[in-house]
Amino acid sequence: MKDLKARAIRGGFAKVCSQGANFALRVGSLMVLARLLDPKDFGLVGMVTAFTGVLTLFRDFGLSSATVQRVEVTEEQISTLFWINLLVGAILWLLLVAVSPLVAAFYREPRLLWVTIVLAAGLFFNAVGVQHSAMLQRQMRFTALAIIDFIALFSGIIVAITMALYGFKYWSLVAMTTVTPLVTSISLWLTTGWIPGAPRRRVGVHSMMRFGGTITLNGLVVYVAYNLEKVLLGRFWGAETVGVYGRAYQLINIPTDNLNSAVGEVAFSVLARVQNDAARLRSYFLKGYSLHSHFSLARSNDPDVRHDESFLLAPFFHGLGQSQPENCPGHCAACHLRLLDRAAIRP
Repeated sequence: MKDLKARAIRGGFAKVCSQGANFALRVGSLMVLARLLDPKDFGLVGMVTAFTGVLTLFRDFGLSSATVQRVEVTEEQISTLFWINLLVGAILWLLLVAVSPLVAAFYREPRLLWVTIVLAAGLFFNAVGVQHSAMLQRQMRFTALAIIDFIALFSGIIVAITMALYGFKYWSLVAMTTVTPLVTSISLWLTTGWIPGAPRRRVGVHSMMRFGGTITLNGLVVYVAYNLEKVLLGRFWGAETVGVYGRAYQLINIPTDNLNSAVGEVAFSVLARVQNDAARLRSYFLKGYSLHSHFSLARSNDPDVRHDESFLLAPFFHGLGQSQPENCPGHCAACHLRLLDRAAIRP
């Protein structure tokens, strides 16, 4: 238990430091790119990512969470899940390429055809590293994950700013969105050193796929709830409006996104390790989420509400849902609840 607690603290510290650095990078790059590019450039990419974000939720079908959640997982299971992820990523890539003319027609913007086609590659790049990331989470190697996140984000930003300086306009944002998952997956492969084996039948992945389906459904509902307005803005008001709205939305949500990402990833890995110990699971769950709520939510002046655990937990799940889909702790909220079906939350 002491070792688990120490690893959780070290992992949480590494993730918080990483997210602090990522926060500075994201805000700084947004300020620089806002001076180099027009609002329409941001809007064009934002119009497409509102669509691609939905497909991003299906890129791993929740199988990374399933890998982390299992008490024991075999080499054959992880390898089989890797090939399933790869197949899903390839299908989503081809699907988005096929519907790219429809996306351009929906927004009445011909430039979105090739923007959609190029951004579709990011779905496949993400799928390549899903199980490698899950393995690092199972091993609670959060420092390695934090470094990888920073390197990938920094690489994407450097490419974007360089292309923007040379006049590539919205293509600089497209490149950043594509380069980041590519660098992430390459770094994950190099860090783990794991090479997947051949897929196997009847190795016990069906239950993991059902678990992953639940996570995906949760993420889909959350994503639609928080991104539908971007689709409607793009359809009826155009790229410039989406660009202005998208930048403001990013600036408001970057702190919450970073905090949720750091807490959600570490918390899920720790809870998964103690899921068969009801007392520890309940204790870790309540302590961790109450602490997060103190940091991320305004406290109520009503003492009866302030000290009620349901008040602490319910808004926390609401806050989780606003995170970015590629690393959405809203998915983890469902995972946590699934773990907690083994034990009552209240003492």
